[in-house]
Amino acid sequence: MLRTRTTSAICATVALLGATLTAAAVPAGAAPAATARTTTACPTGWGSLEKTSRTSTATPVRNIRTGRHACFDRMVVDLPGAGRSGLGYWVRYVDRLYQDGSGRHVPVAGGAVLEVRVAAPAYDPDTGAPTYPARAGRPLPGVDLTGYRTFRDARFAGSFEGETQVGLGVRARLPFRVLQMTDRIVVDVAHTWTGRS
Repeated sequence: MLRTRTTSAICATVALLGATLTAAAVPAGAAPAATARTTTACPTGWGSLEKTSRTSTATPVRNIRTGRHACFDRMVVDLPGAGRSGLGYWVRYVDRLYQDGSGRHVPVAGGAVLEVRVAAPAYDPDTGAPTYPARAGRPLPGVDLTGYRTFRDARFAGSFEGETQVGLGVRARLPFRVLQMTDRIVVDVAHTWTGRS
């Protein structure tokens, strides 16, 4: 009889301990965990109208690269040695991209196309030798837009009479800004119009 009571007491203690551990692991009233979505406050007021700076430089384009950010996708045109004062540009949405000089249509994928003109050659002005290894109508070398929220395509249109022309395909006609930084021009295209990422 004593043995039965001891066995019963042990079983009851183990059951109580198991229930206590379970209760500690799942707090009372806890619902299944929901994935929390955080939002980032993004800059606003960029608009989608043409943006220009009417200066120019003979310092050639050396590279064009892209990057992803929380609020926007970014394209950077590198002009080492140009400084900030001589960096000119003309950036606008176009229905179709046409190559300077030839007038040839350059197809660019995406819901909208930004024409990015930099007032600098992509060749050495003295020799005519290319300084940026791109071919007209082809994707920008070394640029992979896989996983980008806004950018869809980036095509080199050419470099003619001291200006370099790029077609940037984006998801839709979204707000953008252009920044002049030391030795580079930056084009940011927002992910949304709402100021939230």
